[in-house]
Order: sequence, then C-alpha cells, then structure tokens
Amino acid sequence: MSEAPNGRGALFAGGVAAVLASLCCLGPLVLVGVGVSGAWIGNLSVLEPYRPIFIAAALVALFFAWRQIFRPDAECKPGEVCAVPAVRTTYKIIFWLVAALVLIALAFPYIVPFFY
Repeated sequence: MSEAPNGRGALFAGGVAAVLASLCCLGPLVLVGVGVSGAWIGNLSVLEPYRPIFIAAALVALFFAWRQIFRPDAECKPGEVCAVPAVRTTYKIIFWLVAALVLIALAFPYIVPFFY
C-alpha cells in the first residue's frame, strides 16, 4: 500500500537543487566571509557550467511541489496528509522558504559583484 503524494519529495529536491545552483557563487563568498581563504577556493567554481541544469531541476521540482501542496481541499480525502490544516500550513511555509532559496540562487550571480 503506497502513501498519497504530498509534495515532500519535490520540496526536498527543489531545495537541494537550489543549494547546488548557488554553490558555485555562494560557497566562496561564505568561506571568505568567515575567514577561510586560499587558492583552492577558486576550484569551487567548477559547478558553474551545471548551474542552469540545477536551476531547471529546482524549478521543475517546485512546480510539482506547488501542484501537490496548493491543490484544492476538495481533492484531499479524509486521512490523507493534505487533509490536516496544520500540515498544509507547514508545507506551504516550507514551500515559500524553498522558493525564496531558488530566487536567491537565480539572483546571486548578479548581486555578488557588489560584495567583492
């Protein structure tokens, strides 16, 4: 017996993809900000060519999560996770936090030059 889809996996995938998309730019800035330095920090940009793939994966995962989390209450059967109002609210909050993380990943390369 399988559980009804609730968007948790898509949210997790979106968050991981957003972190990977911003790792090439955000990673060196965070390390320099906390005092870690060295020539090896330049190697962290090796993920830069894959950034569009990670962003696309994050957007696709967010779409599927949105489709599961923001579906009408009428589609939720009694006993499903989406039928519990507290769980729905928690998933919506997590969804918007992950969406903000993806937005940061999209905007970060354009904002980072102001910090160096």
